[in-house]
Amino acid sequence: MTDRAFRNLDNLRTSASTARVLNLLRVSHEHGRTDGWRDAPMFENPTLNRCLVIKHRLRRNEVDEFRVRRYVATKIILPIDGADLRVGGRYIFVDQVGFDQMLEQALGVGPSHPDRRILSLIDELPSLDPFLLREQLRRNGHAPDPCYFNVSEADLNRMSDFVANEITPLVDLSMGPDADLAADNPVARLTAKIMSNSAGEDMSALGQTLMLRPEEYEEGVFCWKGFLYYKWALQAITGDIGWVVDSVRRVRPRGRVDADQYVAIDRAKEQVRRRILLTCEATADMLRVYDDAFRGLTREGKPTAFRDFLRDAPILFARLGERLGAIQHIVSFWRYRMTGDRLAPDGEELLDLLADFETSLSGRERPDVLQLAA
Repeated sequence: MTDRAFRNLDNLRTSASTARVLNLLRVSHEHGRTDGWRDAPMFENPTLNRCLVIKHRLRRNEVDEFRVRRYVATKIILPIDGADLRVGGRYIFVDQVGFDQMLEQALGVGPSHPDRRILSLIDELPSLDPFLLREQLRRNGHAPDPCYFNVSEADLNRMSDFVANEITPLVDLSMGPDADLAADNPVARLTAKIMSNSAGEDMSALGQTLMLRPEEYEEGVFCWKGFLYYKWALQAITGDIGWVVDSVRRVRPRGRVDADQYVAIDRAKEQVRRRILLTCEATADMLRVYDDAFRGLTREGKPTAFRDFLRDAPILFARLGERLGAIQHIVSFWRYRMTGDRLAPDGEELLDLLADFETSLSGRERPDVLQLAA
């Protein structure tokens, strides 16, 4: 690894998991003596269960590592020394050329090992949002201990309230707006079904109404849940986004900085601020695709719009997740790095941070998904 990679890896040492990073090393440090961590692990392999999982924007020289063209990959980092990440680590991309052979040689995890399946499930997700990661694993029969997901009961309750408010028009459509909702509380029942592991099964009647195949509907409902989560998550961090944009504008490097570095820092700050705002706009546009489809179903009597949304949902969900995941990562990491009693970054570290953010946002500010959904 290069010096920059050492620094970036060490920055993750004490940071929590984010939409881009699953920090199992920190989870092991904080919960490694608990029964839950030991009895219901994320991975059976002890080395994997202490790794760092990162949704990584591929660089030009890394694209050829894969047989299929892709721009984001799941990077597994195995620290050389878990107590000192400045030493660096070995890394491997999920599904890169020769992945199974390298995984078996390095860790003894073969193609039929349960951990191989877990890595594939994680790779299918556009981001590592703890709620969506938990749902992805749970619906595929894997339930790690809650310590692996930094989703609080309070957040789950807040999201349930948000979902209940969102799906009320669907209940009104099926029962009529003047129905006595207090007697049976159908909103709460439908919310519980959407939030449950068996939503696709429990709500199969809607799938039949929309004339979707069972597999299309099951995947569509999972992505529908993802859209609701992302809509809630964007609403929750809207204020933080404004703070980050303003903080990036005002930040000054610590120590001596030469003229060339000042020019580079100013350019990078402007690029990051511009791309954050444009990516937020593109994310909001993608959420409006869902809003328009749901309004077509519940208020305009056009169920075909929502049917088409559910069919396209996996593609839309992946692109939305990548965009919002990049924003969430920037908000989370910038707040971690720039608040409290930590020293301001020097010129070199600030350039590294801004370059990482710029790379994360590269290409995500274009609202190309609207053409797909049209």
